[in-house]
Order: sequence, then structure tokens, then C-alpha cells
Amino acid sequence: MAIQKILVVDDSPTERYFYADLLTRSGYTVLTAENGEEALIKAKNDLPQLILMDVVMPGQNGFQVTRAISRDPVTAHIPILICTSKDQETDRYWGLKQGARDYLVKPVNPQELLAKIQSLNS
Repeated sequence: MAIQKILVVDDSPTERYFYADLLTRSGYTVLTAENGEEALIKAKNDLPQLILMDVVMPGQNGFQVTRAISRDPVTAHIPILICTSKDQETDRYWGLKQGARDYLVKPVNPQELLAKIQSLNS
């Protein structure tokens, strides 16, 4: 199924705006969540076809939310791309181990992000 609806999870209003603007201009429908708890609710209620997940957030961090989404039978099919400032190899390994499909380090290159989303459509 082609990706049309993307949930952006980030506690930074600037980051949410960056992703929403880029993705909307590229033809995607964008939903946003400010924290992990809101992300879990929107993932279940709105069933996006992709989630862009920050890691460092108040409350549940992105690793915890990724694990919860990827292990829930209702949302397990939704691919998650982690987009974070955490750039250690152990962070990347841990993120993928929690169920993320890929891991991008901020500042995210817009062309690289769009290419990764496109590759998920294949």
C-alpha cells in the first residue's frame, strides 16, 4: 500500500513544522503528536501508513513508543523511521531492535528522508 498518511512525533514545534511542511509539499497527509502518549493514541485511532519518531521527548521516549507500537497487533504493520539527534551506533542498534525500520540522525536531510519514504513504497 502506498504511503499517504504520515504521523510525525516530535516534542519540538520547529521540527514538527519542518516535517509537516516538507511532507505536505510532497503530497502526503500529515498528522502530528507532541509526545509518546499522544503518538500511541493517534497511531491506534488514525492508523497512519508511516510514523516519524523522535527519541528524546518528555514522558515516554521514542524507543519506548516504537516498541509499544511495533508490538501491538493493531499497529504492528506501521513502519517507523526514527529521526533523532542521538547519533551513537548503540542508539541506532537499540532503535532498530525496538522495531524501527530505519534510523536517521538530525538534522535530517530532506532528500534522504523523502527517498527513504519512497523506498518503503516499493
